[in-house]
Amino acid sequence: MSRKIAIGGDHAGFEYKTQLIQKLEKSGYEVKDFGPFSDASVDYPDYVHPLCSAVESGEFEKGIVICGSGNGVAITANKHQGIRAALCWNEAIASLARRHNDANVIAIPARFIPYEQAENQVDIFLTTEFEGGRHSKRVNKIACS
Repeated sequence: MSRKIAIGGDHAGFEYKTQLIQKLEKSGYEVKDFGPFSDASVDYPDYVHPLCSAVESGEFEKGIVICGSGNGVAITANKHQGIRAALCWNEAIASLARRHNDANVIAIPARFIPYEQAENQVDIFLTTEFEGGRHSKRVNKIACS
């Protein structure tokens, strides 16, 4: 398993992003912060598109995107053909996103869940393997040709 993680979002996710970077680095992950670099208002696509391009290219195994609702960053991420971003609001959804959907980007709704829950979801997301099997056929049908 690669230990290279991409992280980014918008101003609403800045505080969670900063805390997650510290936690992930202490856990041995190499983390690249795609921004933003303050809590000043920004447009999340400016950070999410480069992050997703880096995940698509294989430079990073997985990505973490964070905004207020999680929706904007998830919608933006899923515009990328090689990205399967999952909006996660609890630990069970984070686990299923990996096990059944082989999600490679987790979207966190910072204004709707406490930080500790976001941290738990990220831990689950990064350590849960894709089950494959019957789920592989479905995942392979996601990309448009």
